[in-house]
Amino acid sequence: MLKLKEQFDLQRDVVFDLLRKEASVCRVKEYSEDVDTRILNIERDGSVLYSWKGATVTTRIGKYDPNTKQNKVLSCCIHDGFIFTLIHNCTSAHSTLCLLPRQLLYTFDKQVCVSSCSLNKEGTLLAVSLAQSPSGQERLKPISKCLTLLIEIHPINNTKVLKAVDCRVKVQFLHQDTEAKSALESHLLLFAEDGYVDLYHVLLSKQEGYRVVISNPERLSRTAERLLEDFCWAQWDGHTQRLYCLTRKVAHTKIHPSSLSLMWSFVLRCIQFYPNQSCDTVVGHRLALETIPIYIIDLRAITVTCFHSSMCVCYSHPLTDKQELTYVVVLVHKDCTKRFRVSLGNDALNSDQLHPLFIPIGYYMLVYLRGCFLHCINTRQQELLCHSLFLTGQDVNLGAQLQSDALTVMHKDDETSVRLLELASGSIHTAELSPAYLLHILRSDARPRCPSSRTDPRRLAALHCLLVFMGDDPKLELKVVEWLCDNTNTFESFDQVQEFILASLFRICYKKSLGLDKVLPYSCLFEKKEVPACLLELPGVLCTTELHVVPDFKGKAARLHGFWAELQWNTERTKCLNAVSNPRYRTSHIRADWDKLRSESKASSHVNHLEENTKKVLSVVDTWCLDKKLVPLFQEEDHQQRAFIGLTVDKLREHLNRYLPQLGKKKIDSLVVNYVAKLLELIRHMLESAWLKYKLGPHALCLVTKGGPAEWAVFHFMLRILESTQSLCLPLPPGYHTLFAVFAVRCLPHQTFLQYIDHGFLQLTETFVSRLMTDLDNSEANERLKFGVLKRFPETMKQRIYHMWDHPVSSASISRDYVKTLLEKHSKNKGFVLTGRDKPGFRPEFLPLTYLAKMLSDIESQALNPFEKENVDARFVEESALMQTLIQLGFEEK
Repeated sequence: MLKLKEQFDLQRDVVFDLLRKEASVCRVKEYSEDVDTRILNIERDGSVLYSWKGATVTTRIGKYDPNTKQNKVLSCCIHDGFIFTLIHNCTSAHSTLCLLPRQLLYTFDKQVCVSSCSLNKEGTLLAVSLAQSPSGQERLKPISKCLTLLIEIHPINNTKVLKAVDCRVKVQFLHQDTEAKSALESHLLLFAEDGYVDLYHVLLSKQEGYRVVISNPERLSRTAERLLEDFCWAQWDGHTQRLYCLTRKVAHTKIHPSSLSLMWSFVLRCIQFYPNQSCDTVVGHRLALETIPIYIIDLRAITVTCFHSSMCVCYSHPLTDKQELTYVVVLVHKDCTKRFRVSLGNDALNSDQLHPLFIPIGYYMLVYLRGCFLHCINTRQQELLCHSLFLTGQDVNLGAQLQSDALTVMHKDDETSVRLLELASGSIHTAELSPAYLLHILRSDARPRCPSSRTDPRRLAALHCLLVFMGDDPKLELKVVEWLCDNTNTFESFDQVQEFILASLFRICYKKSLGLDKVLPYSCLFEKKEVPACLLELPGVLCTTELHVVPDFKGKAARLHGFWAELQWNTERTKCLNAVSNPRYRTSHIRADWDKLRSESKASSHVNHLEENTKKVLSVVDTWCLDKKLVPLFQEEDHQQRAFIGLTVDKLREHLNRYLPQLGKKKIDSLVVNYVAKLLELIRHMLESAWLKYKLGPHALCLVTKGGPAEWAVFHFMLRILESTQSLCLPLPPGYHTLFAVFAVRCLPHQTFLQYIDHGFLQLTETFVSRLMTDLDNSEANERLKFGVLKRFPETMKQRIYHMWDHPVSSASISRDYVKTLLEKHSKNKGFVLTGRDKPGFRPEFLPLTYLAKMLSDIESQALNPFEKENVDARFVEESALMQTLIQLGFEEK
C-alpha cells in the first residue's frame, strides 16, 4: 500500500562506523561487543541524535546529519567529571573519521540512560534528560529519577541542571527561522510526565569571538514560563512548530455503592509557536473520549494532523474484547465527526496491538491494525464511504520493507509523504501512497466468487486517489487513461469515464480557490437519483456521522493570514453551506435550458451573450500550434457546441454567485471560465492519450480506407466519452463531433452509421459532410451513403454541400434553387418584354425547355439585380435538365 524509500539506517549509517572507532580505541582488529545504539530524537532539519555505549564504559551522544557534506575531526578532554568532545572543521581527505557526515556531541564518563535530548539549530546547546536508577551504596541516598541538563558545546563549557524530578522529562528546542550567526538566544520546551510544559528562554553571548555561553546561568530558572498544566497527552510537530495537548477536568462524579468515580472532560488544545518565538493557544476542541484512567492513554491512540486548510483529529478506544474496534476521526474543517466500528472476528486473535496506528499522508489518514485491516480515509471527500479505501485479509500490508509494526510517525516531508521510524531496526523511511498498488486495484479482475459490489468500491476509491491526490503526475494520468481505454464498459455501480472527468476537473480547480469541494462536483455519484447500496456501506464496518463540530478559535487565529485563518474561514464556510439545501452544482440541471436553446433558430441577445462567454473560454484554452496537435480539435466553427459552452459558463457562474458570493464576481468569473476551459482541454488530453496508446497518425483521418483495430478502439473510447458527457450534460470541444463521425464512417457499416445518426449518437457537422462528399467517390455504396446523409442534414445547410459534390443530383438541386430564386426575382420585376425568337442559337427541338431557358436568359439580362452564384447560369440549368431527362429515359447512367 505504501511506497517506501529508506532515508536512514542505524546499522548502516552509524553502527558500522562506531565499531571501527571502538576497535581503534581498543587497538583490536575488530570490535565485537554490543555498542547498544539508540535513536533519541530527530530534529526539524532531519538530523538524527543517538546515543551509544563504548568500550571505555561511557555513554556518548552523537549526531548524524544527512544534509551536510562538512567533515569533522573529533578530540576529547576531561572536565568536571565529564569527558567533553571538541568539534573542529577539517578539510583533510586522509582521516578515517571523515567518511560519514556525523559528529560526536558529548560523552559522559560513565554509563547513563539518556531518555531524551535535543540540539538547538545553531549547534551550541545540548539539552539532555537522564533516567537515573541508584545502584550499590547509592540506594541509601535520596536521588531524583530524572535529571535534565543544559550543556554548552560550542565549545564545551558549563553544564546547567534544569530539573531534578521523579518523573520522566522530554526536552525539545524550538527552531527559529534566523541566521545562526545572529541567533543569541534559544528556546527550550520541557514536557514533564507530571502533566506540565515549561518554556525556557536561554540568552546567549559570544566570548573571544567564537565561544558561545549562557548569559547569567544562575538566573536561568527564572526565565522558565509555564505554558500548560494538567495535561495527559501531548504531540509535538516539529515541522510546523505546533504543540497539541490534551487537558482534562472533572465534569461530574458518579457515586456507586462501593466507590466514587470521576467523569472527566477532555479538551484538545493547540499551541502555535511563531518565528519570533512567541506562542499562542489558537484552537481548542472538546473530545468525547472514554473515561479511561489518566496517564494510561497510549501515545499512538491519538493523532492530530493538518493539511492546507484542514485539521483532522483521530483517536481510538482500547481493543478489549478482541472482537470490535472503535476509532473516531474528527474532521474539524468539515464540521463533522466520523465514528467507525470495525468487526475484527478471528483476525484479532493474532494481534497484540491495543490501538491502531494512524498515519497521515496528505489529506489521507491511514488507520492500520496489523493482520486485521487497513483503512485509507479520504478526509476531504468524506461524504461517501466509497471514496475511502478499506482493505482486509491478505491485502493488509504497509510495505515489504517494514518488518515490524512498532512504528513512530515523524513529521511530514511534503504534502504527499510522511516519515516513519521503525523502532526495532532503527531505520527511517519516507512513505507515500503507492500508485503502482492503486493501479493494481484498478486493473485486477473480479475474483471468481467476488461480486462486483465488493470490487467496485475499491476501484472507485483507488481511481479517486490516483486522480485527485496524485493526478499532477502526467505519466500516472496517462496510465489511468490507458486503463479507461481498456475498460470502456461501464461498471455496475459507477461510470469510470464520468468519474475521471469530474475528479480531474475538481483537482485542477480546487487549487485555485479553497472551499470549492462543497460546491463543485467531484464525483458522478451525486448525479444519480439513487446511489447503489454497495457504495454506501462497507462489509464489517459501521460508520456514524455527527455534525456540528464546534472548534473554539482563540488568540491570534482571527488575525492571521496563514493556516489558522484559512482553517477558520473554511470551517465557517462549511457550516453555512451545511445549513442550505443542494449547494453542490449538478451538471444535469442544465438539460432543460439546453433543450430550449437548441429549439431557438434565430439569433437573440441571449445567444449573443452566450457567444461572448464562449469567446472567453476559447481564449483561455491552450490553442498554441494547433496544427501540430495530435488530435484536430478547436479548428472549426461548431455553433451548437459553442452555444453549449456559453450556457455552461452562464449556469455555473450563477451557481457560484449564489453560494459563494464572498469570492467576488471577478474571481468567480475567472474560476468559471477556467473550469470550462480545463474541461475542454481534459477531453482533448484524453483523446491524445488514446492516440498515443494506439499509435495513430494522420492516416487515421482518411475516409477512403476502412478502420483497423486501433481505429475501432479509439472510436469505442470516443463513444464512451460522448455518452458520459451527454449524461452529465457537459459540452465537448468544437470539432469533436466531426472527428467522431470520421471514425464512425470508417469503422461502422453504412446502414449502422445512419442508425447512429437517427438515434442521436452522431451529430452531423458541415465540415464532416463536406469531406464526405469530396473524399469519397461516387460508387453505388458511397452514393447511397451520401444520399442518406443528405436526407438527414438540415435544409438550411444542404445547399452549401451540393456545391461541393460533382453529381447530377447535386447539379439538379442547384438548378432548381437557381430557377426558384430567379423566378422569385421575376415576380418582383413584372413588365419586362420577352425578346424575339429569331436570334441565333434559338433551338426549337424541345419547346418547353427552350422556352424556359430563353426566359431565364432574358431575366438575367434585364433584372435590376441579377442573381449570381458561382458558375450557375441559364446554360447550366439547361444542361442539367437535359442530363436529368436522359437519365430518366434510361439513355444515361448516373
